[in-house]
Amino acid sequence: MATETPKTTTPAVTGTGRVDRTFPTAEETSSATSGTTVIADGVVAKVAGIAAREIPGVHALGGGGARALGAIRNAINATDLGQGVKVEVGETQAAVDLTIVVEYPTPVHQVASQVRDAVAGAITRLVGLEVVEVNVTVDDVHIPGDEDEEHEESRVS
Repeated sequence: MATETPKTTTPAVTGTGRVDRTFPTAEETSSATSGTTVIADGVVAKVAGIAAREIPGVHALGGGGARALGAIRNAINATDLGQGVKVEVGETQAAVDLTIVVEYPTPVHQVASQVRDAVAGAITRLVGLEVVEVNVTVDDVHIPGDEDEEHEESRVS
């Protein structure tokens, strides 16, 4: 004898979930959900550092001491993307101070302007903060081949 199992219907899925419920859209949640978002200074510093390094003509970020520590970090594969970047982050605004080294013979003022624009744009786009200022300090000019000359043997003994 065969037993009959009752037939059931599966509810239609109207949302993106696995059960028969719908999920609110972004417009519905923005007014209905409360809470705060805190963005750490380090996040903004990393975004600024990455944006600055993408500009042609930027050799490195940071002053002499920071670059020396950066070389040690790079040797052990522990890159600090926020090196040479200081930020102040408020609830809706950010201010950034960058120290860069420019490649010779790139025009220094042009690189500084491009860095300023790129950093402000990246922070606004990726973090959602209004950037009130980006201060760029050019600490040095890197001349290609300088590293090789430092390691040459002395001609006198």
